[in-house]
Amino acid sequence: MTPATLTPTPLPPPPPPGGETYRLAVPNTASAPRIAREFLGTLLHVSRHDALADDARLCVTELVTNAHRHTRTRLIGVTVAVNRKRIAVYVTDDMPWSLPVPNTTPTEHELGCGQGVFLLDRVAETWGSTIYGGLSPSHKAVWFTLARAGAPA
Repeated sequence: MTPATLTPTPLPPPPPPGGETYRLAVPNTASAPRIAREFLGTLLHVSRHDALADDARLCVTELVTNAHRHTRTRLIGVTVAVNRKRIAVYVTDDMPWSLPVPNTTPTEHELGCGQGVFLLDRVAETWGSTIYGGLSPSHKAVWFTLARAGAPA
């Protein structure tokens, strides 16, 4: 098996110009990924981004699941910025040093886990993580963008 090369974008993209921004805060519970997935799916349907919905739901489910499993944050934030051609999704928590890392050698009980960043690298147009708060980091966002087919990068 050849190791994958991951290429996250270091800075979060600005919200797509000419669009709208929506926010959701969910308690850090086992149902958080499902709630975020349904929120995003409905939002993309209403904003006529049905073609991006499957990939977006897959990516947001992975990111919210990671926040639920690997942080003790009380609330998980999901921010979605949409315009006619592109979406940007940011998943935030208050554990700035718990960053996504690929699991290159999973144990037997971890099979299927730790593959989220590989998934993001394959599906998203761009993705990355950003720590906020300067010298006293307070939270982080792991984010991804998706664009309609034919939209300029």
